[in-house]
Amino acid sequence: MRTRYTTKKYDASKKIESSKIQELKEILRLSPSSINSQPWKFTFVSDPEIKEQLSKHSWHNTNKVLDCDTVVVFSRINNLEVFEQHVSENLPQSSVNYYNDYIKPQTEDQIKTWCDKQVYLALGVFLSACAAMDIDATPMEGVEPEKYDEILKQIDHATLMAVAIGYRDPDDANQPSQKPKSRKDVIKVVDAI
Repeated sequence: MRTRYTTKKYDASKKIESSKIQELKEILRLSPSSINSQPWKFTFVSDPEIKEQLSKHSWHNTNKVLDCDTVVVFSRINNLEVFEQHVSENLPQSSVNYYNDYIKPQTEDQIKTWCDKQVYLALGVFLSACAAMDIDATPMEGVEPEKYDEILKQIDHATLMAVAIGYRDPDDANQPSQKPKSRKDVIKVVDAI
């Protein structure tokens, strides 16, 4: 984690090995979620035409989307009927009971917020995995989710964020060798009781 950073400039000529992409897909598949709910979908976009379309709806992240090897779009289930069917058909009874007792009585917005949190758990796992595999990454909330959904033809899922992955350009001024990490002291962010 000392060398992980948010890449600001990618080397468009460097590609991620397909075996590493497959490993990242498996890592996302195995990511943890409350009651093993898995209310997500991860879309790996390496097609240049689709990346070009997404880049137009990526705010100040346009060049990252264009120059990275792959954009991974993190989406959560948007159709709660489909999600609840998944819960009842695929999870153990104890998990179904938990969902029915604690999650389902909430409003639709609250349930979707709970689902969002599960997707963010997977994001943390993904960023750590990229760092361990020496793959550079840029998590991006600065995208237009509805436009991403249109381009990707998402029906039952909604885009939350995207992550550009690839390899840094040697001139990326944000890399730790040029701009040391700035973090609060551990005593200010970690308590031990």
